[in-house]
Amino acid sequence: MQRRFRLRHPADFAHLRRDGRTYRHRLLVVSYAPNGLSYNRYGFITVKRLGNAVTRNRVRRLLREAVRLLHPRLRAGYDVVFIARDGLVGQPLGVVQRILNELAVQAGLNESEAA
Repeated sequence: MQRRFRLRHPADFAHLRRDGRTYRHRLLVVSYAPNGLSYNRYGFITVKRLGNAVTRNRVRRLLREAVRLLHPRLRAGYDVVFIARDGLVGQPLGVVQRILNELAVQAGLNESEAA
């Protein structure tokens, strides 16, 4: 994922926590807010409760890949944060993609939902 598509600063995450809309799934939480840009930026949160560093990095890689595949179908102009929950550890990419798609539809972030 290109650097400009990443949320990196603590202030960006704080803005989403304060002003963002949140949708929850048993395995994943998605929070989003408009960013005033012509593209989306994404952040990923994996807490220590998920496991050791290897496990958390694996979950982040899965989420990044699923978002990379979903990105072209999302409406532009949002900051989006994905928070992994315990059950996401060990899930295959297909399951993660399905969950992300469901949450995007619920949040109204899909391009097809905008029309």
